[in-house]
Amino acid sequence: MVLEKIRYFIRRAVRNMRQWPFLCTAAILTMAVALATVATFFLVVVNVEQLASNWTREIQVVAYLEKAPTQRELPALVKKLKTFPEVDAVSYVSPAAALARFKSRLADDASLLEGVDRDLLPASFELVLKPEFRNQEGIDKVIERLDNTLVVEDLRYGQKWLERFNSFVDMLRFVSLVLGGFLLFAALFIVSNTIKLTLYARRDELEIMALVGATMRFIKIPFLLEGALQGLLGGIVSLGFLAISFQFVIKRSLTSFWLTPTDFDLLFLTPGQQLILVIAGVMLGLLGSLTSLRRFVRV
Repeated sequence: MVLEKIRYFIRRAVRNMRQWPFLCTAAILTMAVALATVATFFLVVVNVEQLASNWTREIQVVAYLEKAPTQRELPALVKKLKTFPEVDAVSYVSPAAALARFKSRLADDASLLEGVDRDLLPASFELVLKPEFRNQEGIDKVIERLDNTLVVEDLRYGQKWLERFNSFVDMLRFVSLVLGGFLLFAALFIVSNTIKLTLYARRDELEIMALVGATMRFIKIPFLLEGALQGLLGGIVSLGFLAISFQFVIKRSLTSFWLTPTDFDLLFLTPGQQLILVIAGVMLGLLGSLTSLRRFVRV
């Protein structure tokens, strides 16, 4: 008996979808595009955040000294800097080493520096920060400690551009929420109106079913199943859209970005996240059906 009811409800839902193929297809595609767009923005944000996390590994504070320390002073200074709780590693760059670095970067033009004083460039300490201190607050603490420890001519660090980059990520999140919310609302509207048209076309049949004793639950279940099936198909199609956009848009865009590390691995949705995407489609379809049923069928 229960299996017969289930078969009836499924056949009724499929028949409703076949009766309105254009509207049904529009509802499925709208949900698919909405879900795929939201998931695409999610993937972009996740991968950009991962990229930013990789870049923070390169953040270091460079303190250029007014005067190079003597060989006797150097060990004590290095030891002192290593005691900073924010510092992970310390390296000293002598004026001669700094000049050698500069020459190597000039490559074929290194001959321009021939005859230049070896002490032309200032000595410096390069401080690599621990991961939890690779932020503005951690850098400010290190700078304060350096001012009390060294006679510094200049300080350089790469946090400012990273802060701007993080602001861009925050803006991307906001845009994804606004656009995703708008698209999901549009999908909900189309699903709701698709079910509504089906109810209009079958209102006489529904009244007869109610008169002969059919319960409200018996009347509503096929329409709820119709919305759920549309949402299920929309979720599956959205995964296809997402895979295509990831392969041909996101992946190519980020891997061609000139600041992307060569060992950077792009992240796709995990199996659990893919399942959530499909379930979200089902819930979206059910919600659209419920919205229509509340207006046309008494709960």
